Amino acid sequence: MESSLEEVKARLAEARAPAALCGAGLSAESGVPTFRGAGGLWNNYRAEELATPQAFERDPLLVWRWYDWRRSVVAGAAPNDGHHALKALEDSKGLVIITQNVDGLQEEAGSRDAIELHGSIWRLRCTGCGLEERNRDVPLELPPRCRCGALFRPAVVWFGEALDADVLRRAEQAVERTDLLFVIGTSGVVQPAASLAWSAKGRGAFVVEINIEQTPVSPMADAVLRGKAAQRLAELIRH
Repeated sequence: MESSLEEVKARLAEARAPAALCGAGLSAESGVPTFRGAGGLWNNYRAEELATPQAFERDPLLVWRWYDWRRSVVAGAAPNDGHHALKALEDSKGLVIITQNVDGLQEEAGSRDAIELHGSIWRLRCTGCGLEERNRDVPLELPPRCRCGALFRPAVVWFGEALDADVLRRAEQAVERTDLLFVIGTSGVVQPAASLAWSAKGRGAFVVEINIEQTPVSPMADAVLRGKAAQRLAELIRH
């Protein structure tokens, strides 16, 4: 059952250390496809077949062609009202933003401290010397190479890879401190991100889910706002 927007507003006003865990549903409203599931087919390949270390080792050019296409799609998108609302809460309430998205739209909305759990498609990491650099070139010269001569790879977390320990630690510390956690547009099943919501709940935080549909987070949430993230977040910060 949907909760009262006024109740959530009141909780937000009282919160001393709010945080937000964001998923693909937030960026979908900017026109960014999830690249998984029914709409995730690209040249007869699925994301699960391409976003792996093994796929990159077998055919780095194929993987980079896919990521170059992804970058071109995301380059045509812009932050939506949800991204801007989170930035406003970051400025006014010290909201800590934890995102599972790799599209960089929260950063484009002005956030400089968003915790990118799964990395960013706008950063490249050298498979040889480990150098990491930001790159917004669309299209890229494929496959991109570092100055040391080794191949660059996207600086994202692939299937079968662990999250960066420092990034995960920052997210866990934010969850340990938070007294109000928004869980926005995420399926609530991708680990270890999904466990952050349960951790916050276990520590006594007030958990607010914003999603268009029921998820595993819904039954344990203290408040649920149904609908598109951009619309509900815009309503939340109004006035």
